[in-house]
Order: sequence, then structure tokens, then C-alpha cells
Amino acid sequence: MNEWIKICTLDDLTPDRGAAALVSSQQVALFRLSGDDVVYAIAHRDPYSGANVMARGLVGTRGGVPTVASPMHKQVFDLRTGESMDDPAVRLDTWRTRVVDGAVEMLEIPSVTCV
Repeated sequence: MNEWIKICTLDDLTPDRGAAALVSSQQVALFRLSGDDVVYAIAHRDPYSGANVMARGLVGTRGGVPTVASPMHKQVFDLRTGESMDDPAVRLDTWRTRVVDGAVEMLEIPSVTCV
């Protein structure tokens, strides 16, 4: 069963900028949008380039959807679902987050064991 784990404080996140975090050996990109206490957590690895750069992406919106554009080749992803807005067959992993007493928490990423 997954548990909520503290990642950082809400004040640690600059609105409209990404931040990278290492959670259970997984690189995660966190985004807090301006005027909002909602935090989005997506995979830090850009599926197009393979580089861990998504936290450095450009935050914006497309049709009212909160997005981040990869800093590598500018593909745009929905921050809520991780789906590529340019190619629905491509998506980033996403994780649920919440803010409790000023702390950003994320559902722990389960460990994967290869047999």
C-alpha cells in the first residue's frame, strides 16, 4: 500500500518554475502554478530526448490546460495527466500530490524489483 511522503514545503517551490526531487530513487519534476496551492508531479525524464530535464521546462497553458514544454525540443505535456499535447501516444508518469500544513506530499513511488 502506498503512503504519503513529504517532499518539500510549498514555500520551497517557486510559482511557475519546476523543481527536481529524488523520490524512492525516481527523479520527479514538481510544479506549483502561480496563484495556486496545487502541486503537479511528473516524471523528470523527457521521453523524447531521454534527458532528465522536465523540471527546467517552460510552464504555460494550452486551451486552459496547465502545461510544461520540454526545454529540449519544446514538446508540450499536460501537467495533470502527463499526456503529450503533440502526440497522445506519448506520456509522462504522474503522481498524486497534496499540501498539508504547508508541506508538499506525494504518494510514494513503489519500488520495482526485477526477477
